[in-house]
Amino acid sequence: MSFAEDLVAFLNDSWTAFHAVAAAKSLLLAHDFVELDEMEPWGQLQPQGKYFFTRNMSSLVAFCVGGRATSDSGVALIGAHTDSPCPKLKPISKCSRGACSMVAVAGYGGGLWHTWFDRDLTVAGRALVREGPRIVHRLVKIERPILRTSTLAIHLTKGDERGSFSPNLQQHLYPMLATAIKESAMMGKKKSDSKDAKHSPLLLHILMEHLGCETEQDILDFELQLCDTQPSMIGGAANEFIFSGRLDNLCSSYQSLRALVDSLDTLPEEPNVRAIALFDNEEVGSSSIAGAQGPILPDAIKRIVHGLHGGDQGLPADLLPRVIRKSFCVSADMAHAHHPNYPERHDPALAPKIHGGIVLKHNPNQRYASSAVTSTIFRQCCLKEDLPFQEFATRSDTGCGSTIGPITAALTGMRTVDIGSPQLSMHSVREMMGADDAEHGYRALKAFFNNFSSVDRTLKVDKAPNGVPNGAGARHNVVESQSQGDSLVTDGNDTQPTLQQSVSEGSAHSGGKHKRKRRKH
Repeated sequence: MSFAEDLVAFLNDSWTAFHAVAAAKSLLLAHDFVELDEMEPWGQLQPQGKYFFTRNMSSLVAFCVGGRATSDSGVALIGAHTDSPCPKLKPISKCSRGACSMVAVAGYGGGLWHTWFDRDLTVAGRALVREGPRIVHRLVKIERPILRTSTLAIHLTKGDERGSFSPNLQQHLYPMLATAIKESAMMGKKKSDSKDAKHSPLLLHILMEHLGCETEQDILDFELQLCDTQPSMIGGAANEFIFSGRLDNLCSSYQSLRALVDSLDTLPEEPNVRAIALFDNEEVGSSSIAGAQGPILPDAIKRIVHGLHGGDQGLPADLLPRVIRKSFCVSADMAHAHHPNYPERHDPALAPKIHGGIVLKHNPNQRYASSAVTSTIFRQCCLKEDLPFQEFATRSDTGCGSTIGPITAALTGMRTVDIGSPQLSMHSVREMMGADDAEHGYRALKAFFNNFSSVDRTLKVDKAPNGVPNGAGARHNVVESQSQGDSLVTDGNDTQPTLQQSVSEGSAHSGGKHKRKRRKH
């Protein structure tokens, strides 16, 4: 299958962050990764060892130790996130309106909530179930449509409502589960057993059947969200698009995952540790136990350093800071493609095109973490494998979203670049991207793993070689303007490798357009 088809299969398996992590875990185990337990010692990490762990079953960190890695090697990291905007069930979701049984929900993240109306919906997530003396974590995925939120007929709307559909989330977003009379008929005498239940007895009955529970009391609690039952698919007249929910950001998560496992053939010569971190809760600020602003990444890096060193004994006090400064993070999150119906919403020089390749994202106010240095490193990784890339920034008169990039940079001190594949309809229940861009992004992230160590060796920013301070010589760590373009010169020793290749193949002044093939991005 093509990469786009593989991505579609992953999306259809991954209705929630919990399912995405489960699917990622299965892929890693199939490639002989060893699952670690955060509650247990990890012991000595081995060269070419492959490891992963999960946290809250909604985030995952996987890493491979390079064959030439040492205890002070850097970490080449790709970060993405597993969550997407959606309505989630409230702790007490049982709700009756008129003669209908409804389900109370609240918006998670910044969704385009009007797109959830008139869709064939269901629930998915996880449940905590009693099995004898144990409490078991179980995934939930009701595949048939059991819910629907209906729009108001135009004949019943007022004049001002027809010009702009702005639903009140408390009043209008709750989906209908059943009519009260049908629910009562289906449940019969069982309904009286659930009169004090927090959730609809019919919904609980559906969950009991799905989970194989004998009574409602066996379901101790759950976290469920609404999901669209329409499958992800490849479409368009030329079969060039992917239509799906959750492209933001399961596309980047899958690209990262595949880039890690598909670059294992070059691991024996790798001097660094390669890693991916798939975080939860990015859509609500990342401040959680499983989010990028929590301790999961610092914890992981510290334990990797200790595992490579062989424990705490004799660990130099400055080892961890040195590892961090050698490390690099690619924050992979989807980018806004040029919208043909709203061209005025884009900066015309910085509007990514579908099929145009991976997007480097920039913002002067640090909404993205990209800098000239980190962007150059990522571009050079792409150029080494002749991959297309393009640049994005918002209009100067509009705001800008953000990513885990600035969070990771500030929390860890790692050099960070923000990138992503272009898409349309971001945060809709049904999003859209180019099938070619799915593969472009995967290949770019794979190129990062394969080429970062060699590219990074050519660049020294904060201190020149041989102990010569920056600014002591005209050729130390400056960007020299030359007649043929820009050349990043990193030291005064002509025998040292530099990034001279950027002059003709991908300088910032080229607008990110890859000149070698004259692509228009």
